Amino acid sequence: MVLGLLKRLLGGDRKVTYEEARDLAADADPAVRAKLAGSPEMRPEILYFLAEDADPDVRRLVAANPRTPSQADLLLAGDGDERVRLDLAGKIARLAPGLSAHEQDRLRRCTYDALETLARDQIPRVREILAQALKDVADAPPELIGRLARDAEIAVAAPVLQYSPILTDEDLLDIIGSSPIPGALSAISRREGVNVRVADAIAATDDIDAIAVLLGNESAQIREETLDRLVDRAADIEAWHLPLVQRPSLSSRATLRLARFVAAGLLQGLAARHDLDQETTVAVAAVVRKRLDELEVSGPAKAEARRAADEETALMRARHLHAQGQLDESTVDTALAGNDLAFVCASLAVLAGLPPLVVRKTVETQSAKGMVSITWKAGLSMALCLQLQARLLKLPPGRTLRSRDGGFPLTQDEMIWQLEFLAG
Repeated sequence: MVLGLLKRLLGGDRKVTYEEARDLAADADPAVRAKLAGSPEMRPEILYFLAEDADPDVRRLVAANPRTPSQADLLLAGDGDERVRLDLAGKIARLAPGLSAHEQDRLRRCTYDALETLARDQIPRVREILAQALKDVADAPPELIGRLARDAEIAVAAPVLQYSPILTDEDLLDIIGSSPIPGALSAISRREGVNVRVADAIAATDDIDAIAVLLGNESAQIREETLDRLVDRAADIEAWHLPLVQRPSLSSRATLRLARFVAAGLLQGLAARHDLDQETTVAVAAVVRKRLDELEVSGPAKAEARRAADEETALMRARHLHAQGQLDESTVDTALAGNDLAFVCASLAVLAGLPPLVVRKTVETQSAKGMVSITWKAGLSMALCLQLQARLLKLPPGRTLRSRDGGFPLTQDEMIWQLEFLAG
């Protein structure tokens, strides 16, 4: 008889009646009761009855069953078996969107109460499941989010601190000022769009790791004065050096200060910044060159840092002259004769309206066709192009491209293609 009922339960033509299911729920065999507990079509009354089953495996199936009524969920939230509570947390957290503490519906209120019970669970993994599920839910219960954000376990608190839209600035400031657990400030520092007040509060702490994360968060709104203070503290805090060098919108003072103490490997990044005015760029380049000499750095690192400093300074000079209407063929020719090759490259990039990288790639690959195309785009003569091939690309006469009837040796389509190829 029991076997026949189970067959119908598992998909027979005739559904099990309430009376039959009730009898199965009282069966001595836990395997029979487990079949009921895991059935996606089981009546809520039977599942509520099974929520108090003596076998924890049966209760686990009830906890995971989406048909289980909210009253049974509340009962299972206090179950003595942590595996039951874990399964319940995984299911109930998926139901959390849309719930609030003020829901009037009785069933939803029970679900909210179950969430509150699970948020106090002594097993961190239960609370962690909730935190992961609720971290980005826009209408999650605020009291519940606040509890998870202040949890004693970072695995629970971190997802909510980093992502939850429920936490206000006042909530975050309160947490920052309450001696939070290790890792909490770093989680807050990773939030999208950390505002000025929160950034100032984190910057005022002694949490080196959190401040490093904050500096590396490009969406964080950090005041210039705050950045300057952090730069003043940063000389002996190596973890801040890279994020400071890469930080957008550094003040001139901060950039020059950094150039005086960051490691040689970071000097190139400072020298290559594009957000500085001409005076600061020149000053930073000078400090970079001086430090490289003082540090006695050798090899590729020094060469690359020097090149970046020289290129950025030259690019600023070329842009300035171009804005004044004083960058022309004569200026480039004079620089070429004086072996000021960084300025020649910068001038070609500015006159041609090309990224400096295109000119550098042409020089590094000794591309005669590339140089012809850049010279044409810059509005310079083929006569100068011959000099550029010989002195900038260092090509022997046999490899240079020469004039064709006084014009350029490539068609316009060919030169456009070359420029697109070099820019790719």
